[in-house]
Amino acid sequence: MHPMTDSNINTYCLPVGSVADFVTLPVAGLDLMPANEGRTDTAPFTALDCFDQSLRRSSRLLLDTGTAFELLTDQAPLVTQATKKRVSFVTQLADGPVRRALDKLSALRSLLPVGSGERHRAAAVFIDDEGKTHCRVNMMQLVTEQDKAVVIELHGIKGYADSVERLREHISQLGGTALNCRALYEQLFAALPAYDPKPEIFIAGDDTAFDAANKIISTHIPLLRANEFGVIADHDTEFLHDYRIHLRKIRSVLSLFKGVYDEAQTAALQQRFSTLMAPTGTLRDLDVYLLEKQRFYDLLPEGLHIGLDTLFDLLSQRRAAEQKQLSIYLESEQYQREINGLAKRFTQSKGLKPGASASLSAFEYARERIWRRYRKVSRIASGIGPHTSDVQIHELRIHCKKLRYLLEFFGPVFPKARLDKLLKALKRLQDELGLFNDYSVQQESLSAFALELSAQRLDAELELEVAQSVGALIAVLHSRQIAQRARILKKIERFNRSKTQRAFKQLFQEPQEDAT
Repeated sequence: MHPMTDSNINTYCLPVGSVADFVTLPVAGLDLMPANEGRTDTAPFTALDCFDQSLRRSSRLLLDTGTAFELLTDQAPLVTQATKKRVSFVTQLADGPVRRALDKLSALRSLLPVGSGERHRAAAVFIDDEGKTHCRVNMMQLVTEQDKAVVIELHGIKGYADSVERLREHISQLGGTALNCRALYEQLFAALPAYDPKPEIFIAGDDTAFDAANKIISTHIPLLRANEFGVIADHDTEFLHDYRIHLRKIRSVLSLFKGVYDEAQTAALQQRFSTLMAPTGTLRDLDVYLLEKQRFYDLLPEGLHIGLDTLFDLLSQRRAAEQKQLSIYLESEQYQREINGLAKRFTQSKGLKPGASASLSAFEYARERIWRRYRKVSRIASGIGPHTSDVQIHELRIHCKKLRYLLEFFGPVFPKARLDKLLKALKRLQDELGLFNDYSVQQESLSAFALELSAQRLDAELELEVAQSVGALIAVLHSRQIAQRARILKKIERFNRSKTQRAFKQLFQEPQEDAT
């Protein structure tokens, strides 16, 4: 006999129609008896998840009962934590078991309701004819408009492993299965569509470059549209961030897929999507600054914080105005007409004019475009040195981003393991280049903000305090940018090594069979 402890917890989902048999049928001489004087804890609940459905995708279900958060996880006991207030972000939860269990959930994503219902919870024990407890049981029933579900936890008692094993078999005979929170989520909230911010777009071996471009763009338009409501409601800053990412990928297809669409039409489409992007830039810049607020405070001594207080107060006011203005734009008839028209054009390929390269196979077209872009990246990278201008480093960053988009767009037509290695090497370089760019852009933006503030004719003392804080910040950022340049040189040397060059050449230059 294998000893059981309280940590040996087994969690199951039991068909609602089998609950009566589970409660009434004896199992190997054991009877189920209510615990806690038979009390049932009943409460309304709201199920919460981030918009990217990170809890659903990680097979977890989070319930807010108004007085507590309750977290269900596959093959683990229910985790509960009392709360006295409504929270919008997991970081607003006090330290506790649920907060710690959700520690890796994005701090930038708000918790939004995905459905509601009623939760019933009761405790019971399986006892023998001598009144000895062999196993403790927690039963939970979740009821929503779509369905009902019953979750059972078996808590093993030391010395009664055989009894728990028989209970497992009993549950299986009644149609019970190991708890799968992802399936439970879909059962209780069937009307909620799945959302994947990074969908895999299938490109078949016989697809043309024209087919591939249409598939990519027609996939990303609905995804950017799915984020509109969150930008308007201002749930969190990631809605705008993701909106811009999807829009940027669409624009990248138009600029990188040379010759796939008619040249004049490509230019017109690029302009239309650029016009959609333009109103979002200022708000995103402000979001980035406000998200970096604590880091800026940490960079400066406390004596210079008062200037930052004034700066961030003004940035917050400006952000509120920009967010309102962007919301009005996204709800406008002009915007809705434009985005609907573009969506229809690509989902139905309506009015799209193929270019000279449209009929090429996606596989061969991808090889040519990726190889050409890689050679450009490699050439620019080889010319980067200790005294290279910031402009050239920024140029390298831009071309690395374009190369990465091409690799990701055409990923399905190449061997995954080989492509992932190249992407990993490229991402390492990109991360360092991105940090260098952040330092540069932040210095420029801070200088611009300082000029704007001086034009507002603030109190002289406040203006001086802001100027001192901004000046100190720029000095610190400049110092970090110089150090970052040295790290970039090391990453470039690693990325440009002969091993990586051979891998790119073998995959995108040398003759080979279509990977699909």
